[in-house]
Amino acid sequence: MYHRWLDHWDERRARRGEEGKKPTGFALDAERAFPGAKKITSIEEFCALADQAVANPAFFDDPNVSDQGFERLDGWLKFSSDISTDVEQNNVVSAKITESGSFDQAMVIFHHWNASARNRQIAHFFSRRGITVVEIAMPYHLERSRPSSVHADYMLSPNLGRTIQSVRQAVLDGRKLIRWLKIEGYREISVLGMSLGSWVAGVVAAHDSAVSKASLFLTAGSLADMVWTGRATRLIRDSLEPEIELTDLRRAWGPLNLENYAHSLARPDLDLHVVLAKRDKVVLPELSERFMQALKDAGARPNILKLNCGHYSLAMPPYILLAGLSLKRFLSRADKSAQRA
Repeated sequence: MYHRWLDHWDERRARRGEEGKKPTGFALDAERAFPGAKKITSIEEFCALADQAVANPAFFDDPNVSDQGFERLDGWLKFSSDISTDVEQNNVVSAKITESGSFDQAMVIFHHWNASARNRQIAHFFSRRGITVVEIAMPYHLERSRPSSVHADYMLSPNLGRTIQSVRQAVLDGRKLIRWLKIEGYREISVLGMSLGSWVAGVVAAHDSAVSKASLFLTAGSLADMVWTGRATRLIRDSLEPEIELTDLRRAWGPLNLENYAHSLARPDLDLHVVLAKRDKVVLPELSERFMQALKDAGARPNILKLNCGHYSLAMPPYILLAGLSLKRFLSRADKSAQRA
């Protein structure tokens, strides 16, 4: 009875999330996704470029590494994104810093899609336990929102190229922030990603050796499959389905598929923590299980917590408390092992 009510609660929350959303058109926009690419007209050409990006270990490396231009004031950090878009507000990155008073560890949080606020409770909980928390705004969210937009429809959309550009921008922004944290003297860097933010955090952790532990909430490997099957992305699928098959979408968004970076995530100096929802209709459990198996096959040993709730009801007690305590134990255990080393 309770879980039936919980499922209904998740469905009501999903419907509220659809309010005001409008379908947008399918587009390739390869020149946005792949630096130096020319305008193309076929899905096959796009997929070929995507295959090259997956094989290129430098695709998520910043070609213009610069540690200049950071402005810190009253608990906020601002800096220019190294990817310039046609939305001016999106080109300046904002991050809220909640200090712990210690330089032992900093945790960078990548929020969920369409987040409308940062999570003060998480920030204060961990800062009181010696971990400085830095909540970065992902592209087209919060202070970076597109004027007059209600949803972050440029971050994830049926525009294949813009979606890759947006996730790549989020990854490069996160890596630039991590470099700044290391320069500031933080010894260990963790990343926490929630839902869409878990894809960003996962790519960051896979490509940045400065990250020693990564926690992924409500995650899977294939972003294409998540969008195609998920409750929150029906409008995107409605625009995609007449134009592209799922098999091609998987190739097109191959650079965003965490399964393609399973071996990098399995590196011995990276600890992984995963929180999954058994009743998730947004990131289907079978997609998460496939990703967990890919990690294990690559040699990773993720610390996995599965809770009997839905995607949105993870934010409700007791589930959020259980997830938070699991994350706390994970971070503390990692700290101790690092100290012994």
